[in-house]
Amino acid sequence: MLPGRTSSFTAVAATLAAVVTAGTLAAVLAPAPTASAQSTTRACKPIADATRLDHALAHTAARLQRGEPLKLVAIGSSSTAGAGASAPSASYPSRLEAELRTRFPNVPITVINRGVNGERANDMLARFERDVIGEKPDLVLWQVGSNSVLRDDPIDPATLRIQEGVARIKAIGADVVLINPQFAPKIIVKHDIDGMVNLIDAAAKASNVSVFHRFTVMRHWKQADGMEFSSFLSPDELHMNDWSYACIAKLLAGSIVEAATRASVTAHVLFFY
Repeated sequence: MLPGRTSSFTAVAATLAAVVTAGTLAAVLAPAPTASAQSTTRACKPIADATRLDHALAHTAARLQRGEPLKLVAIGSSSTAGAGASAPSASYPSRLEAELRTRFPNVPITVINRGVNGERANDMLARFERDVIGEKPDLVLWQVGSNSVLRDDPIDPATLRIQEGVARIKAIGADVVLINPQFAPKIIVKHDIDGMVNLIDAAAKASNVSVFHRFTVMRHWKQADGMEFSSFLSPDELHMNDWSYACIAKLLAGSIVEAATRASVTAHVLFFY
């Protein structure tokens, strides 16, 4: 065991853990929102079963440990592209980049938006080589499933090919997080939405990657927090709005930081022993 390297691992793990702690303290110490703002601000908080990633992000953690540039690719359909947002800067990938840069001001972080309106999994896979693999990302966020549900496609693992896509990403050494559909009237009215959510969970489990449970988060806003759909969706009752894109980005940033912290601590323990 080399004391210098052990100390370095300890310092990095402590730094990443401090980011998580600082976020918790900020939430506690922040001034209470006014009554008019409570309907939205109260809901943007982590939901343990939905926002904690099942698997540590080892590659992401290693880049952050070394202070090396971190590149994320967000691939998906219209809710990745930013449909419903007031500007491209209000899309979830743009807001996520801002959130991560705030947490790691000394690390160059880029989030590339590769969302295309109306696409299904097969459409995305057809452009994986150019839009994902070719970017040489460290972390890929793959939002998938919404358009297949909207079009009443059969919920079939062979058709969606999620595990194939995940395998292609893992083959280049990148971390992967899947993002499931949004909780919105035009989605939840479809009879196969639960089947899609379950299929994405099963594909993630089989591939040993995590799901960011957007569907559960947004359902919590509606059913537990009592928010109206108009508070977090666009008038089309399908796409998200500026507030919900920003909140999802904030929660996802926290999930990424926590999973990277977990990876750093694990690496330190393994090295120490």
